[in-house]
Amino acid sequence: MRFVATELTDDERALQREVREFLDVELAHGYYEPGLGMASGASKALSRKLGERGWLGMALPREYGGGERSVVERFVVVEELLRRGAPLEHHWTADRQSGPVINRFGSEELKRRFLPLVCRGELTFSIGMSEPDAGSDLASVSCRAVKVDGGYELSGTKIWTSNAHLADYAIVLCRTSDAEDRHAGLSQLIVDLHSPGVTVNPIPFLDGTEDFNEVVFEGVVVPADLLLGAEGQGWAQNTSELSFERAGPERWISPYLVVEHFLREYGDDLGPEAARFLGDSVARWWAIRQVSLTVARMIDEGRSPSVESALGKDLGTQFEQEVMARIQTLVDVEPSLVSSSAFQRLLARAVLVAPSWTVRGGTNEILRSVIARGLR
Repeated sequence: MRFVATELTDDERALQREVREFLDVELAHGYYEPGLGMASGASKALSRKLGERGWLGMALPREYGGGERSVVERFVVVEELLRRGAPLEHHWTADRQSGPVINRFGSEELKRRFLPLVCRGELTFSIGMSEPDAGSDLASVSCRAVKVDGGYELSGTKIWTSNAHLADYAIVLCRTSDAEDRHAGLSQLIVDLHSPGVTVNPIPFLDGTEDFNEVVFEGVVVPADLLLGAEGQGWAQNTSELSFERAGPERWISPYLVVEHFLREYGDDLGPEAARFLGDSVARWWAIRQVSLTVARMIDEGRSPSVESALGKDLGTQFEQEVMARIQTLVDVEPSLVSSSAFQRLLARAVLVAPSWTVRGGTNEILRSVIARGLR
């Protein structure tokens, strides 16, 4: 495994300035409640404005509404949006991975049907991977699709499905055969979550939100043309999909606003311990950002850096949790979600959700197995 050092080009820095100027107008400080990372709320209006700017589906082909821009350019836009705590959940999954996966594996009909809507910020997707009692072992999927006249009948349960209560569609990993190799019998279906037989049950989270869901499929009929890619290739497609998910800025930038508001409230009276914390955090943040940026360059080169992505997520999410643990030692407060202090509201939310950062998108323990196999 080798990470080649890289920097943003002049054009990429110009894009960064353009996004900052846009956000200065759309999300001026003090006029909205910022979120933390991906869990930042949803705004259809902002998603559509991003689509009008050409900042959704950036790397997708122009013929489907995309910008044919690079994954690194998307990295630049996403980093700025996350740094502001922008409400992204309406388009997040569709833009980050559903659109690219449909573009890579979908039929021409699927591309023309879904990608223009993804690029305009008009569709919300969710991901149907994890299942009850399966832990992080995706190959143990039991959700099953049986061939029927005109398509498939899908039955089973998915869990920890982010934003399914808001989503129009989910890309569901399911078993379509009982091949001896348990990876070989898996396929991906694009499922309309408004179909008869779909039930979405919100799962209350520690911070009072209900973005996670259990999704139950009871004899849901999925038309044959909503099979994504080839039947039996779901495992390989799913592995490729994870490269888009695991090493982006969302894996290391979650505490940014907590630190920013810490400096706004305590910056005039920093002691040596706080100064060491900030210096150490900035140095580590820069190194992990380089890993993330390099992975984006690899994807632009047509590579599938699944091992490098796993390493990036492991490093990034550990860093996020360590930043939160250290910053709590620097302040003598009992943070509250309803505090008048923006710093304390953000700190309270981060304390509650930080344990999930090393779990979502594949636990770090599983990712270390992926990394170890990749280093052989």
